[in-house]
Amino acid sequence: MSHIVVVGAGQAGASMVIKLRSLGFGGEITLIGDENVPPYQRPPLSKRYLLDEMEVERLFLRPKAYYRGQDIALKLGRGVAGIDVGAKTVHLGDEVLVYDQLALATGSEARRLPASIGGSLEGVYGIRRLVDIDRMAAEFQMGRRLLIVGGGYIGLEAAAVAAKRGLKVTLVEMADRILQRVASTETSDYFRALHQSHGVEILEGIGLRALRGEERVSGAILSDGRVLSTDFVIAGVGIVPSTDLAETAGLDIENGIKTDAHGRTSNACVWAAGDCTSFPYQERRIRLESVPNAIDQAEIVAENMLGANKKYIAKPWFWSDQFDVKLQIAGLNSGYDKIITRKGKDSVSFWYYCGEKLLAVDAMNDPRAYMVAKRLIDAGKTADVQVVKNSGSDLKSLLKS
Repeated sequence: MSHIVVVGAGQAGASMVIKLRSLGFGGEITLIGDENVPPYQRPPLSKRYLLDEMEVERLFLRPKAYYRGQDIALKLGRGVAGIDVGAKTVHLGDEVLVYDQLALATGSEARRLPASIGGSLEGVYGIRRLVDIDRMAAEFQMGRRLLIVGGGYIGLEAAAVAAKRGLKVTLVEMADRILQRVASTETSDYFRALHQSHGVEILEGIGLRALRGEERVSGAILSDGRVLSTDFVIAGVGIVPSTDLAETAGLDIENGIKTDAHGRTSNACVWAAGDCTSFPYQERRIRLESVPNAIDQAEIVAENMLGANKKYIAKPWFWSDQFDVKLQIAGLNSGYDKIITRKGKDSVSFWYYCGEKLLAVDAMNDPRAYMVAKRLIDAGKTADVQVVKNSGSDLKSLLKS
């Protein structure tokens, strides 16, 4: 009987095994995760779960009973020691699993602050896993001082939650502006103003020199020499793909585990999906850190494991919730040369163009702009600038052109 082993029990890994069974695969399936809980949603961790608005069981993508009912062997709290692609084996301590096909859905890990500058002090946290949130939950008490290092979406979402809980929040960003790596100046300006209106202090162009404290963090020295007192620290300094297993196994690595358009790695019997992978996209190679990508790519890989031979055509979209603002992003903005702004009564959207080509849209509380832009981008169409600029125009008319 054929045996498919999936390493990584996150969104991609869970989506893959669920899809395999829904397609009628009747062989053995083993899903391996290094956390002690079944696969769960990550986005609510830094939002509703941290706000104590969501029970832990509601995070789970499926209850444990689902995996038993589908005859999926769920091995939790198990770290994989190594993979032998020649022998087709996965090593779990003293247990060895033999596979016919292997999928790596190892995801990504949060960058940590270096121990040399105090990153290992008690009271310094990252945001990536359920255990991270559970560890820091007791810190969120009204009036306490929080320092957030990093002005990307993870750091800003944590700042929004903390401010809503009544904490005094300072966020430092080493780059010239928050969101500099992923968004336009216009989007950065919008979210800076939003956070400042809720009392968040944002310091841009300023890095962290060192954290202070004996065993527990008590303060920080910034790159401009100022000293801050703080009760705890959250590092939101990005994530890196988890490629160690693949690299040690001899698989090709290129900003993630390198796959072809079908999700196959440099070894014919090994596949990969999710945050850990880089794949072909419009004559270049990209890696996407998003839930939609993890689901869609994993499901295509599941089909291809069973012989479908389908190419994965990514349709990038993302979202972020901060205070009372829902940001929805369609497309990828790299290479843009102009921004068109569309304003509504309580909404705004920024449309990214390269020449006359629409690349992406950042829509704040504007689901219609997001929906129209996403459909246009997915279809390879552009949007007339004059229609976009005119706040009184019907965006849906763009879909008819």
